[in-house]
Order: sequence, then C-alpha cells, then structure tokens
Amino acid sequence: MSYDKIIESARNDASLTLNHTCIRIKDPKISVPFYTEKLGMKLLKRKDIPDLKFSLYFLSYPRDDLPLDPEGNVIPFGVPGILELTHNWGTETDPNYKLSNGNEEPHRGYGHICITTKDIDAMCAKLEDVNVNFKKRLVDGRQKDIAFILDPDNYWIELCAYQQDQRDKNPNDYRLNHTMIRIKDPAKTLPFYENVLGIKVIEKSVHENGKFTLYFLGYGLEEGESKRSTQGMLEITHNWGTESDPDFHYHNGNDKPQGYGHICIASDDPEKICKEIEEKYGDSITWAPKFNHGKMKNLAFIKDPDNYSIEIVPRGIVL
Repeated sequence: MSYDKIIESARNDASLTLNHTCIRIKDPKISVPFYTEKLGMKLLKRKDIPDLKFSLYFLSYPRDDLPLDPEGNVIPFGVPGILELTHNWGTETDPNYKLSNGNEEPHRGYGHICITTKDIDAMCAKLEDVNVNFKKRLVDGRQKDIAFILDPDNYWIELCAYQQDQRDKNPNDYRLNHTMIRIKDPAKTLPFYENVLGIKVIEKSVHENGKFTLYFLGYGLEEGESKRSTQGMLEITHNWGTESDPDFHYHNGNDKPQGYGHICIASDDPEKICKEIEEKYGDSITWAPKFNHGKMKNLAFIKDPDNYSIEIVPRGIVL
C-alpha cells in the first residue's frame, strides 16, 4: 500500500489541528477529578449520548484561545491539546471491567500522553504530595529527565520539562504536549500521516542502544520553536525489526480489550479533505465511517496502516 500521493489542500490548510486524544475510562467520578484536581486540567464540556449510552468529557489546561459558540459555550474542537475521556455507561459498576492501557503484552500499541512543564522537579513533588502513583520517577532508570505516572485506569502519562520560549504567550505552566503510539513500519506509516493527512515530521530521534526510533509530528510548528512547549503533537515509536515480521501487529485500542480510542484532526473544511482523500487513494483507505455516514453526523473516522483510528471533524462543531 503506497501513500506517495500528496493531498495538497491538507498540506496548505492552516486550520488543520491535532485537536484531541480519546481514551476510555471506567468511572468518571474517579478519572475526571484525577485530571482536574491532581493534574490541573479544566473540564471544558460534558456531552451525554443517551441513544448510544456513553458520555464524553473534554478537558484541557487553562488557556485564553478557546473558541466559544454564540451562547458563550466552549467549542472543544477549535484548538490543540485537548483530552477526551469516553465513559460507556455501566462500566463503573462492573467489578470485572478492565481497560487495556496499551503497554502490556499481548495488547501493546498505544503508549501514553505527555504533559510538559517548566519545572519538572516541582511538578513531580506536587504529584507525590497528592499520592499519584508513579510508574517511573526521575531518579529511576537511565533517563533522569522524564517521569511516568499512572492514571486511575492504569494509563501511562509521561512528564518532562520544556525550555521557555520568548514567543510563548500561553500563561499556563503545563501543556498536553503529545500522544504516543507504536507502529510496525515507518516506511508505510510516515507517508500516510505526511501525505494523506498533512502532518509534518518535526524531529526524528534514533536510539541505537534501545533499538528504536521516535518520530515527532505536528501541524503549524514554527521554525526553531521547541517541540516540548507546544501542544497537540503525535509521537510515533518504531521498534526495529517489527516491519520484517509478517505476523506482527499492534493492538489498536478499539478491538477488545478496549482502551485507547483515537486522535482527532480538526479542520475548517473536513468534508473537502475527506473527499480528496477518497479521490486520490480510493480503496487503499479504510473508513469507519466515511464523512457524515455514521450515527453521529458531520465527522469521519479513517484508519492508519496500523489500524489506529483518526477522527476528522469541523473545528467549529458545536456539541
């Protein structure tokens, strides 16, 4: 499968944003306070879908650039750095219900979200004080500049520091910086994200000792801008050798056991982009569903080469 045909409108669409990351949660009465009270996020909007028996919770760090609808309500699809928590009703009372965090065999795939801060030592100390569960402290392992914590559903959250940029006008210290997924073959996956969806590779990091390569991708990053101080990026991890194993595949988070859901790309004209993708790539693209064809209208879901889902929505959509 080749993705060498470039969608020019996607590359030239300045409105394109890697808007949010969706993960499923067991109990919103536990998870939402964890992200708001312990990690300092703000609940922007809750949306209940009674017909399908689930609820969505949109969160972000405090910011001044959130768009509003005519009634003054927040539109969570207009900016990057949003976290979407999905709660399927009834899971909170099921003692046997457990989500996959994407980091345990045989269901590895999704890795983590990453929160960056100006002072990583102060952040870790603050989280220790409120009894957050650490997977890796700064002093552990070879990498002394990053830590990992666990949320109530055992999802990993990376913590690391960024250097202050004089151009930075975001008053908040914390940023929802990136989402990490593992991929089988960068020769297939990178052209998909770059050419089909127009996401630019900003940095490549090769790790000889660990035999893996990291790729950081994003929209609209200015030259010289620190990737750690921005919000809404995608980190792709390639563990060497997986591309040559015909039977190897990662768990996409939507097959059972479920956990990770998707990343979401927002645009001023997603219908146009989806139409152009269909025209250029035809049957090589998997839709689930195509734009405006599902139970929830005005959006589409597309699958990448590793079968991860990407939602495509209008930036100004009002829930």
